[in-house]
Amino acid sequence: MPTESGRRIPEATVSRLPQYYRVLLENTGTGLVTISSDRLAELAGVNAAKVRKDLSYLGSFGTRGVGYDIEYLLHEIARELGLTQDWPCVIVGIGNLGAALANYRGFGARGFRVVALADADSSKVGQKVADLEIEPVTELTTICEREKVTIAIIATPQSESQNVADTLVEAGVKSILNFASGMLSVPDGVAVRKVDLATELQILSFYQLRNGNGNNGSANGTGPS
Repeated sequence: MPTESGRRIPEATVSRLPQYYRVLLENTGTGLVTISSDRLAELAGVNAAKVRKDLSYLGSFGTRGVGYDIEYLLHEIARELGLTQDWPCVIVGIGNLGAALANYRGFGARGFRVVALADADSSKVGQKVADLEIEPVTELTTICEREKVTIAIIATPQSESQNVADTLVEAGVKSILNFASGMLSVPDGVAVRKVDLATELQILSFYQLRNGNGNNGSANGTGPS
C-alpha cells in the first residue's frame, strides 16, 4: 500500500501504526520529549525490531541512544494515516451500536467527523442522536452527496448490509467500516474493514480455554482440544 509520501508500506505495518499513534498520544503531556523503540514496543505490545522496521517505512526519525521525538513522530504517523485531514462520515443503522458510535467523541478528535445518520426504521427518522437528526436510509445517496461523505459505517442487521453497501458504492463512497455480520461484496477500489465483535469474543474464548480458565471441566483438561 502506498503511503501519503508515495512509499509502499505493508498492510501489517499499517495495522500497527494506530497502536503507535495511541501510545504516543498517551505520552504527550507527561513531560517526555522522546521515546525509545524498546519503550514504544513495550507499550504497543510488539517487539522493538518490529517497531524500528515499521517506522523505517515512514522515514528516518530515530536517533541512536536518544529515541524518537514524540511530537514529530506523532505528526508523521498522523500524516501517513490521513489523520491531518477531515473525513466526513455517515453511520447507517442507528440501533444500540449505531447510537453508541454516533455518541463516541473520539472519532472527531482524530479527524473522523460524523456528519449524518440514517436508518430504515421510520419510527426513528426525525429523532436526534448526538445532535444529528436521523434521516431515512432511502435518502442515503442524497445524504452522501450533500455531506461529501468519504467514509461510511454500517451498523445494520446483516439482511440489510449488502443493499446499504451497494447504495453507498453507487453514491461514490470508497471506504466502508462494516459492523454487520457477514461479508460485503464491493467492486475493486472500495475498501472495506470488518469489525466482528462475536468473532473477537470467540477468539477470547479460545484463549480462556487454553489458559485453563474455562468452565464445565475445561480447566481440568476435559474441554475442547
